[in-house]
Amino acid sequence: MILKSLSCLMFAACCFGQEPNQHLADIKQLTFGGQNAEAYWAPDGKRIVFQSTRDKLECDQIFIMNADGSNPHMVSTGKGRTTCAYFLADNKHILYGSTHGAGDACPPAADRSKGYLWAVYAGYDIYEATDDGKIVKKLTDTPGYDAEATVNWKTGKVIYTSLASGDLDLWTMKSDGSGKKRITTAEGYDGGAVFSHDGKKIVWRANRPGTPELMKRYKDLLADNLTSPMKMELMVADANGKNARQITDFGCASFAPTFTPDDKKILFSSNKHNCDGRKFELYLINADGTGLEQVTDFGGFTSFPEFSPDGKKLVFATDKDAKQRYEFNIFTADWK
Repeated sequence: MILKSLSCLMFAACCFGQEPNQHLADIKQLTFGGQNAEAYWAPDGKRIVFQSTRDKLECDQIFIMNADGSNPHMVSTGKGRTTCAYFLADNKHILYGSTHGAGDACPPAADRSKGYLWAVYAGYDIYEATDDGKIVKKLTDTPGYDAEATVNWKTGKVIYTSLASGDLDLWTMKSDGSGKKRITTAEGYDGGAVFSHDGKKIVWRANRPGTPELMKRYKDLLADNLTSPMKMELMVADANGKNARQITDFGCASFAPTFTPDDKKILFSSNKHNCDGRKFELYLINADGTGLEQVTDFGGFTSFPEFSPDGKKLVFATDKDAKQRYEFNIFTADWK
């Protein structure tokens, strides 16, 4: 009941607060054509790593480009399917999830006969590579899904999603793959986690099935390496997973959270104004769940925001100005 009342208050703040798009200036498109997403900055702010299905590729591979969009080039193996690349603090290495160890071919797309679903491929493991594509080390090696890794450059800690426990939980490890520790234990999906800049907090998306029927569906889908992303709420906790609390209660799909440069607010993507729709905008919320504000109003799919290391720019993916259906491009903007 408290969360429902809080949701109403946050909606009012959204409707009567700052106009959408007022936080963004000098919006620039960096990629043109294909499906480009999950773009994240290098520590020096001069490059961006992202995943893309383009040209003759049949599924996502990892690319790096300069911060102005120049010189995009593939740095993954070109085999299997990849996801969620992130620079290490040395500015010379990246982590990313890939299925290439389980086979050269792209694994089949999720079966959508049961609704809009995400595949959590059992072949995914997390690899460290140089920024020119040489695989250095396989960092995970457990049966089932290991992916969605992000790095805190201050502490060197990695946070990722793993099925090692039999459920989709958050785990942490050192950047060399040692010291693995499970930090969430509640049944349901936990993923897309990032650290605050100071390394003291984490934010992530979670699906907590609230009825026996929903839990059965979650487990049945997971048995087929699938999960439904359409009912996700945001959670905040200490970096070790303690003191977890839910900060949204929209009953929709909220995901891709990232902390603002001062670590006081969280920027994220949601379809909160149409829970059954595919239109997602960016929203800003205080870390305690108050003060919701709509940031974009592009009218399509906008997600995966991340602030540049100096806090002055934002990178994000959107179908704004797309020329073809299912085209998504990477944009940057000055943050106001």
